[in-house]
Amino acid sequence: MAQLHYLQEIDFSRNYLNGTIPMEWATLPLVNLSLLGNRLSGKVPQWIGKITTLENLWFFFDRTLEANQFTGPLPLELGNLSSLKKMRIHSNQFTGKIPDLIQYWTQLERLEIQASGFEGPIPSEISSLHKLTDLRISDINGTMPFPQLEGMKNMKTFSIDIRCRILRNCGLFGEIPPYLGNMTSLKHFDLSYNNFTWSNNDPSCQREKVNLLESSYKDNGLSQAIPCLEKIPCDKYHWLLYINCGGDFVTINRTNKYEEDKDPVGPSNFYLSANKNWAFSSTGIFMDNDDHDQYIATNRTGLAMPDSVLYNKARLSPVSLSYYGLCLLNGNYGVKLHFSEIIFTDSNYSSLGKRIFDVYVQGKLELKDFNIRDEANGSGKAIEKKFNATVTNNKLEIHFYWAGKGTQCIPERGIYGPLISAISVEPYFNPPREKKPAVIVIGVVVSVLVLGFVVLIVLWKKGFLVGKATGDQDLRGLDLQIGSFTLRQIKVATNNFDISNKIGEGGFGSVYKGVLSDGTIIAVKQLSSRSKQGNHEFVNEIGMISALQCPNLVKLHGCCTEGNQLLLVYEFMENNSLARALFGSAEFQLKLDWSTRHKICVGIARGLAYLHEESRLKIVHRDIKATNVLLDKDLNPRISDVGLAKLDEEENTHNSTRIAGTIGYMAPEYATRGYLTEKADVYSFGVLALEIVSGKSVMSYRKEGHIHLLDRVHILRDKGRILEFVDQRLEMDFDKEEATRMINVALLCTNASPARRPTMSTVVSVLNAQVNVPDAASDLNSSSDDLGFKVSGKQRRNSSSPGNSQSQSLLVDRLMDVSTTSASDLCPINADSLYRSPRD
Repeated sequence: MAQLHYLQEIDFSRNYLNGTIPMEWATLPLVNLSLLGNRLSGKVPQWIGKITTLENLWFFFDRTLEANQFTGPLPLELGNLSSLKKMRIHSNQFTGKIPDLIQYWTQLERLEIQASGFEGPIPSEISSLHKLTDLRISDINGTMPFPQLEGMKNMKTFSIDIRCRILRNCGLFGEIPPYLGNMTSLKHFDLSYNNFTWSNNDPSCQREKVNLLESSYKDNGLSQAIPCLEKIPCDKYHWLLYINCGGDFVTINRTNKYEEDKDPVGPSNFYLSANKNWAFSSTGIFMDNDDHDQYIATNRTGLAMPDSVLYNKARLSPVSLSYYGLCLLNGNYGVKLHFSEIIFTDSNYSSLGKRIFDVYVQGKLELKDFNIRDEANGSGKAIEKKFNATVTNNKLEIHFYWAGKGTQCIPERGIYGPLISAISVEPYFNPPREKKPAVIVIGVVVSVLVLGFVVLIVLWKKGFLVGKATGDQDLRGLDLQIGSFTLRQIKVATNNFDISNKIGEGGFGSVYKGVLSDGTIIAVKQLSSRSKQGNHEFVNEIGMISALQCPNLVKLHGCCTEGNQLLLVYEFMENNSLARALFGSAEFQLKLDWSTRHKICVGIARGLAYLHEESRLKIVHRDIKATNVLLDKDLNPRISDVGLAKLDEEENTHNSTRIAGTIGYMAPEYATRGYLTEKADVYSFGVLALEIVSGKSVMSYRKEGHIHLLDRVHILRDKGRILEFVDQRLEMDFDKEEATRMINVALLCTNASPARRPTMSTVVSVLNAQVNVPDAASDLNSSSDDLGFKVSGKQRRNSSSPGNSQSQSLLVDRLMDVSTTSASDLCPINADSLYRSPRD
């Protein structure tokens, strides 16, 4: 290259080259030299000062290459570059002070020194650079007084437009010089995050084009934070805050109203919302993107996610973005930040870009080097981050800060800073009721008293008051492991059972999502209304259910028995049901890999083993199926509707033929003869395990006229092609030994003879490879008639008693003998569950 005697431009940008700069370049008449986005290291060579023809010199490296940056001081020989017009020194590890040699770059139009490693002070000789139109200096180590820049005000006589001056986070102190106000050509001046004093009785956050937020001022000899936020009047205090950052006004779940935040604002600005409930401050200018600065990002592709309207747009900032909640009631809050990477996509060159920033809440560093795309496992995917915050001065600060990491020029310049899609802030306390004028209060009180008296009479005549008192007494009489909720609490949590909060519909009633006053998310199952005489049986059964403590059962938080309402309050499961994850529409299906499927299968088996063998209650679930298995945020399975079949049976005692269960999952002896033991659950588990392995629903086979799921697995087993039964979506990426074991144990569980089905503790041992399971016996398809199930009712009762184990087959007996899973291995037994005897 040194032989190219007329070479004027070398641009090796973004090539990740390593090594040092060749000395031979000193002989070239270079005008432009760009080395950004590489891995060059060591000191800047002195001989670069000999290239006096240089006009543009860029020493800029992505912060992701921390170990491969230039070090040491700038050589004094660079002062010879008198033709230099643009100089950028970014994201390096230089040492020493900002060199005075920059005064010799008299033709300089643009100077950028950001995250360079240099220390202050900023040389006052900068003011002699009369052609300078763009000065950006930030993140300088140490403290220093305000630099002498007064000479720059004369540039207006040359009609030179000073577009931007960034002196951000430079440790500047002292008074801000008054001549800044006379620089009429100034567009933006960012002085945020310094330690200035300003003798003024009414300082503000935004002075014309100067952003002073988080600086300080001088008042009567005292130095304190600029009180611009303190000066904002609070006519009314509030306790909820929803902001659709960069977007329009939207309503989510019919109750959460996200305020619009679509003012483009521009660089280095402070913005106060129209209702004065919140504000934000943005600082910095995007690199080399001055004419097309975009501070609101817009998604250009379709987003397949819940509440996607919150993620279509986002607010973007070059360096620092702070949101302030104003006039908030003091107390504890939950802060939820909504993110989605809508600029760096996964499908093209922009996938090389990295957005890395820090997140602070109330001054506390909550997220360090946060990367939206990494956290969300891809672009265009939503990720929520939740934090706790305490408000003590009626203000909440959420700060997003770019510390020079990530990419700044890939895929294009100017889109690298912090990005936020939406913010929601909700209280953990019960908000106070609004005060009303005395006349209105008196009128309301009188009306309520009259109406209440009428209602009480009606309720008393109908007998509801007696039922309510009895229900409360019943609840108080039980040593429940749960709480008692009022109907009002539940109505507030579910927005009066709003249809938008409905998340499920089952055989026992509807299920609604709700949020309690402390921020806890719950699921409310609204059981069918019953007479007041049924409440006593209801609370007795709830007392039994409350004693069940196992991580593989959905936790029961409490219940409500007001009037004819029978409500159960459960913990909320973030990933809905296993049925939706496996068989739902494409937008709701989850990509369940083999290890997750195996974990889910083992978890269900543990939960059933607890119900059958550990708990003193000895519960038979009766309706094990994919819709009754819920998944938490970590995709751990939880069995739902435990004990509800028993409640339903007691409500319908007049119907002796009533069977609880779902066709396709029900054991044949239970479906045809009402013969019920825990082995009915074992059969249902076997069907469910086959669904998990195959990814196919037993219900779809029945509806679509295909070969039944059980028939298909038997056919494949007989042909020696059992692994073809595994879900094709796994693309052969699964443990073949585990898959074979799971299919074989499922076949044992679906044996037509309940006596030949294993116990659930044995199933757990087999799935965990603690017990070897042989291939399914040849008589797995034998009908119940052939196996002698035409027995009398007395024989059925005898065979279902806990002490009768004579009918166990040799195969299952052998498995039981070597099982290594005990009751205590499955779930910790709650001592409180021992207070009741087993049910008949």
